[in-house]
Amino acid sequence: QPLFASVKDFADDLGTGMATQIQERLDTIVANWPSDLPEGVIHADLFPNNVLFIGDKLPGLIDFYFACEDILAYDLGICLNSWCFEADGSFNLTKSRAMIRGYSEVRPLCKAEYAAIPVLAAGSAMRFFLTRLYDWIHTPPSALVSPKDPMEYWAILRFHQSVSGAAAYGIDL
Repeated sequence: QPLFASVKDFADDLGTGMATQIQERLDTIVANWPSDLPEGVIHADLFPNNVLFIGDKLPGLIDFYFACEDILAYDLGICLNSWCFEADGSFNLTKSRAMIRGYSEVRPLCKAEYAAIPVLAAGSAMRFFLTRLYDWIHTPPSALVSPKDPMEYWAILRFHQSVSGAAAYGIDL
């Protein structure tokens, strides 16, 4: 909510009624956010550029700036968003199944975690949409970095809010 409050006045620059749409989707996520899932330390930014591979081996992770204690499966929601959407915006169900299967082989998920994947992934998409919107607004033109388009994560959020359950991610409960 505080992050949204910091960009709310600029949201309609993305399109008419965006501030209202963002608030509605944020309210839905908050209302459905689980409170009883296993917690622990998570990376919270496991994008491909923060994961180092040599062949098929994983020798390291970088960028622990956002590491925190949170719902463990939230990291999985972040990974689904950053690894399982194609350049054209389509969701890759095969990658999703593999991601969830691989994750659960290392740390088995309980039934409630599987069921919470849609809201955890939607919450992640909202977070990255809002942080990208913040950067879009506040990054000066002379900065050495270019802000990323927030609308990529708006489209991802729309996907998560259109699904009817965990089966959309390749999960059979």
